[in-house]
Amino acid sequence: MPVFGLIDANSFYCSCQRAFDPALKRRPVVVLSNNDGCAIARTKEAKALGIKMGDAWHLIRKDRKLAGVEWLSSNYPLYADMSRRVFEVLTDLVPRVEPYSIDEMFLDLSGINDLESLCVKLRQDVSQITKIPTCVGWGPTKTIAKLANAIAKDRPELEGVCDLTGAGARERYYRNLDVGEVWGIGRRSVEKLHASNIRTISHYVDADEKLIRAISGILGERIQSELRGDSCLRLSDMAPQRQGVSCTRSFGRPITEPEEMREAVCGFATRAAEKLRGEGLEGGHIAVFIQTSPHARQWGWYSGQRALSIPATNDTLVMVRHATRLLREIWRPGYRYIKAGVHLTDLSPDGAQASLLEPRNMAAESAMRAMDEINQRYGKQVLRPASIGVNRNWSPRQNMLSPRYTTKLAEIMVAGTF
Repeated sequence: MPVFGLIDANSFYCSCQRAFDPALKRRPVVVLSNNDGCAIARTKEAKALGIKMGDAWHLIRKDRKLAGVEWLSSNYPLYADMSRRVFEVLTDLVPRVEPYSIDEMFLDLSGINDLESLCVKLRQDVSQITKIPTCVGWGPTKTIAKLANAIAKDRPELEGVCDLTGAGARERYYRNLDVGEVWGIGRRSVEKLHASNIRTISHYVDADEKLIRAISGILGERIQSELRGDSCLRLSDMAPQRQGVSCTRSFGRPITEPEEMREAVCGFATRAAEKLRGEGLEGGHIAVFIQTSPHARQWGWYSGQRALSIPATNDTLVMVRHATRLLREIWRPGYRYIKAGVHLTDLSPDGAQASLLEPRNMAAESAMRAMDEINQRYGKQVLRPASIGVNRNWSPRQNMLSPRYTTKLAEIMVAGTF
């Protein structure tokens, strides 16, 4: 019988910050979204103070009861690298690991006799090596493993681990948990299920398959099978190919000049093309959008978008040229723009020959490889198109950014004696 595990980091972004700053260990910590906008990660101490996900920082920062909170800007390079480190620890201990998100990973635990001892060791090793606290849940299907993980996180008496491999253990929890706790059942489906008197997970498991399919479709029926212990979702050996690549940002201040917007959009196109090359893909469709703030309509509201189908490419200079053309079509003077982005779709593997009449530009491909190698060796965007500018004063606010302890040489911690 297959056994799936799910390991989930607790308050991952905050835990990454605490891993390098002992002064944060017992303080309430909140990590903010891009532009230092709203709370996207909170420690249990911050939650106890009433800080909710999505709370706007500028509205709550002066609250006296929050005077001791440590507010931090998002440090995504650090979080991505810490996620990689957690993955490497896990791959040394279990046969297969499938990243589900930056802070969650599915595990193949099939054929292991003492599952609890292994899962306790997983938590201990991840904590010892990366300083990231985690919880682990396991069961005969992915859906059950996900539920077990949530139970482990919510119930301190379980000490971070939960075993739902046995039908008896599952039934005890199923009777008391709302159906909305199940991974994959959305809010609208929950409302329909409640209206049909299907309120607990037990009700969902025992319900007629035709009723579940009528309410939640094929996905709902598959979830029901998973909750019954019949595995429908396999562990992937590789991530599915992306359907699109996006690079969007809110600006640190409104943009009113076309030259600044052109720099921003060209920068987004450059980053999107880098992502394509990093994953061995090309894009055949590019879209550009710009918009003003919906919360400052006294300055006027405008949102513009244009898209274009292009020969598949991951060439930065080609993407920049098309993005600039699309921006010219949607730019309207007199507005205070607060956000923009570039989105690439119609992705295909790099190297696919689209047409015998359009031979590949080998010189351009060599130039892109050289640019990527230089940037990987000497630092992000050391070599970049001139069109993305130098100063970029419109960049998102990150006034409370911690050092990038593991990804930038100048900011790596230095050991010393006292």
